[in-house]
Amino acid sequence: MGYSPLLEVQDQTLVITQSTLSELKSFKDSEFFSELPGSVPNEKQLLTKMLDSILDTLINGLLQNPSKLWVMETFLPELEIMEMQDTEAKEHFGDHLEIIMDILNIESSDGLLSYYL
Repeated sequence: MGYSPLLEVQDQTLVITQSTLSELKSFKDSEFFSELPGSVPNEKQLLTKMLDSILDTLINGLLQNPSKLWVMETFLPELEIMEMQDTEAKEHFGDHLEIIMDILNIESSDGLLSYYL
């Protein structure tokens, strides 16, 4: 098996409150990727679907799994898909993941985002 950037992630316990979950829900209700050029609507739909999937998993599972490593593992399947996307899509997707990390008070992905994006 090859290298996994998850091995570099330094786990930390996250403090998850109802306020944290509300912030994630509010973020989920916002419009994603409006800053991407309009010529690629399928790209926006794909990225939004991927981000919604991450947010749904986090909203439904963070109270049971309040750890940075679990969050990074949640990001991983979508990050692997993002490897195939263009640079602009990767940058915007990464920006959105960083907003999620800010909400969760995760300072660094320990290289996970930069590995894929």
